Formats: sequence, structure tokens, C-alpha cells
Amino acid sequence: MSETPQQQILPIYHRRIGDIVVTAISDGVLLRTNEMMNDVSKQEGDARLKRAFRDQFALSINAFLLQSGDRLALIETGSGAYLGPDAGKLLANIHAAGVSPESIDTILLTHMHPDHSAGLTDMTSGKSNYPNAELVVHENEPKYWFDDSAMARGTEREKELMFQQAREQCAPYRDRMRTFTSGEVFPGVAAVPCHGHTPGHSGFLIESGGETLLVWGDIVHMPEVQVPRPEVTMTVDVDPAAAEASRRRIFDMAAEERLLVTGMHLHFPGFGHIAKTDGNYQFVPEPWQQTL
Repeated sequence: MSETPQQQILPIYHRRIGDIVVTAISDGVLLRTNEMMNDVSKQEGDARLKRAFRDQFALSINAFLLQSGDRLALIETGSGAYLGPDAGKLLANIHAAGVSPESIDTILLTHMHPDHSAGLTDMTSGKSNYPNAELVVHENEPKYWFDDSAMARGTEREKELMFQQAREQCAPYRDRMRTFTSGEVFPGVAAVPCHGHTPGHSGFLIESGGETLLVWGDIVHMPEVQVPRPEVTMTVDVDPAAAEASRRRIFDMAAEERLLVTGMHLHFPGFGHIAKTDGNYQFVPEPWQQTL
């Protein structure tokens, strides 16, 4: 008699974009509450979850491997040991996918919040988890998170979990960090500024062989709420008004250009499209694909 399954199969999903293979890999989930959102009542938040047949706000944490020719990049590094036992699984899942962290030559960060950058470095030893990788990030990110005056204005939690975490995690990469403002950041990949959530928050537009994918970072955290109500911001937005403006602009771009999109907090694996009807947005998940 076969054993009863105790867990899911590996949370790994491949999607080809022209000659570039994009692999979604899960870091786990963050269990959060309505209090993380601004401008929406608990009643409405609960009602929207119930309509989506969900009973809890669970944020997927996704990262993406990009294989372009003989180059290998990783978008985001997950949350490491900073955010609890339900997350921090990315490094193990990269190994399970048959990829050696030593083979990754580029790390692309959408921004430096701990669920994106806290897997750069082993928290215990202080050693880089990706010893051969160049770290690539918008110039506003280290400028802000390494600014002592900005850190002094933060809450104690922000100082420890945001500012100090970014500094600790980036330390082994300081001599191999490349910053950008726009343009190509990796073969076939261009930066798309989406500032507001953080000062340098950016998406990445992947184009190859006539196909396109927009990895939009944290344009949404709670898709059940923020897609139909893009005015809802998050308590962790550095500039909520700018974050809302970026969300609306990216939604409109995705809808008008019929872009395939994915993001760090869309439910794994997160590929789909934004539809806009009579001014209202809807996320339409892409059907699972059997072959690449």
C-alpha cells in the first residue's frame, strides 16, 4: 500500500518566454490580517475573502529564476530566517529544482523589504547564499535603506526588520552591487520603475522571441482586495499615494497591452492577465501549461 502524502509536490513552475525560461519558485507564505491594509474596513476585507472562498489573508512569497542562454538570474531571494516558519523555503526549493546557488550569476531585487532580500545572506554565519552573484537593484533602494536619518524616523520594528535587515543582508555584496535607474538589467530584461511601495520599487519586463512577461514586484499584496480596489494601500508602503498611482499605471499598461504578468504576492505560481471592464480591474489566472 502506498504511503499517504504528507505535503505537496515541489512548488516549482516553469514558463517559457521566447528563449528565456522563467521558473517560479515558492518561498512559502505570510499569514497576515486586515490591519496590514489602509482604507478598507475589516468587514469589507473579510467579505472579499469569503467571496473568494478564502478564510485568511495568506500572502504567497514568490521568486523567479531566469535562464537566458548561459546566464542564470534570480529575481528576489525570499525571506530567509526573518519572517517565521511558514516562509524562508526558497533556498531549499532552489536546490530541489536542481539548481546550484553557486551557478546564479545575477540577483535582481524589486526592492529591499525582508520578504524579498532577506535570503541574500545566511543570518547565522553572515556568508552570502549566492557567492558568485552580482546584486542588481534600483539606486534609490540602498540610498534609502542605508540612510541613518531615514532609519531614525522609523518605528523600532521598521529599524530592525527593514533598515537593519537590508544592511546585514547586503553586506557581503557591497563590492558587487550594481544599481540602475532604468534600461536593461539582464539580457532580455528591462527595469520598469514602480516607485511608491518603496523609493526604488521596480518591476522587470522580460522580452524574448516576440513574447513578454511583466514581473511586477509588489504592485499588489492582497489580490482579492487590491485588484478590484486599487486605491487600497498597505501599512508598509513608504509613499502610499505613489504606490497607488504606480498600481493604477501598471494595471492600465497590463490591460491595454494584454501583457502576461506575475508578481511576488499573487497566488503561486502567479501568472495571469489584468482585464479592465468599465473601469473595473480583474486578475485572470493563466491556465496551467503542460509543456514549455
